[in-house]
Amino acid sequence: MNGGGIRRWGWGSGRAEHLRADAQAAKDAAAAAFYELDTAQRELRISIETISAVDSSPAGRKAAADFAELGRRIDSVSHDYITAVDSHDLDRDDLDTAAASRARTELDRARGELERVKGELDRFAQSLGPQLTRAENQLARLAPAVERARQALLAASNALDAVRAQGLKADDLAARLAALSPELTKLNEGAGTHGVQETIHRADQVVREAEALRAQAEGLPQKAADIDKRLASLRTRTEALQNRAQQVEPVLSELRRRFSAACWQDLQQVPQQAERSARQADEKLREARTAREEQRWPDATALLSTVRALLNTTDEAVKAAGERLQRLNEVSFDHSKEVERTRFAIRDAQRLAMAGRSTPDPRHAQPLDNAVERVDRAVASLTGRHPDYWHLLTELDAVKETVQQVVEQIRQERAAGH
Repeated sequence: MNGGGIRRWGWGSGRAEHLRADAQAAKDAAAAAFYELDTAQRELRISIETISAVDSSPAGRKAAADFAELGRRIDSVSHDYITAVDSHDLDRDDLDTAAASRARTELDRARGELERVKGELDRFAQSLGPQLTRAENQLARLAPAVERARQALLAASNALDAVRAQGLKADDLAARLAALSPELTKLNEGAGTHGVQETIHRADQVVREAEALRAQAEGLPQKAADIDKRLASLRTRTEALQNRAQQVEPVLSELRRRFSAACWQDLQQVPQQAERSARQADEKLREARTAREEQRWPDATALLSTVRALLNTTDEAVKAAGERLQRLNEVSFDHSKEVERTRFAIRDAQRLAMAGRSTPDPRHAQPLDNAVERVDRAVASLTGRHPDYWHLLTELDAVKETVQQVVEQIRQERAAGH
């Protein structure tokens, strides 16, 4: 039975085959763990690359560093797994029970290490969830942001062409649009060159500037029309004011004839001031017309504002002379009405100061008592052939202003106390 080359099967052959099968199962399990770890690492690398492309903060750099450290541990356990696989040929015919047992033990150990590191990798991936979401959201914004910038520049260019077709130069807008050309070049170079955050920021900035350009270009025809309208309106005002300014001298003559010098001395320069301001306004109008024709819109607008200010100042001076004569006429005819109105305001304030009190607050009573005395003195000063009625009027105006201040103070204090 021992000859003829026939293999002798011992009592342990069945056990050896069983151990071989167990070792093979351990090898398959380790291979599966190795594949799962490798797949998870590849997927997480994509996530880390996404975060790194967007997030240059300390948190972003830490995520990349932690992944690199995990990668080193993965390399270590992967090396141990490959070594274990290479060390044991489970297909050998002469595989004995000891070799099969060692193979199973080492492969089980390798699988356990692979699964342990896979668990670390999974927990790390889970911790990156918020960072990854933010990074993905920014990347999702990238392409639309760049496209919006391109469309905004195109719209600005089209708007500029449209106003030029109407004969408006818009050279300043054209220069600003040309200045955005380098920004478009950088956008076209992409986030790979300039970074995701910088590219999104640049795109948003281009959109804002291009939309502002478009709006200004579209508003240019209306601006030109408004300036034309203001030119015509201010021309009419200037001519009217020149005519009114000529009427100031007759008003001053009547003031000089009928009232004391104190009533009109401060108006002596009004005719000359009005004439000078009207002349200046006329000059500025001509300059504004030239600026409009040359399409220097800011200059035209500034000049028109100067004209308006000159006209307003002159108009007030001219009006003041006429109103002075009117008020002096009224008070010289009967000053009692103006005096009584002032006394009534004082009495009304005194009643308010006493409301709910047995004695007034000195802070309120003192200025009101002084107001009464000022009115009495002003009335008493009306003496002589030409009384100083203007002094009376200015004193009464000042008294009424003081009384109003006391009234407002009382109301504010009571509102705060309430």
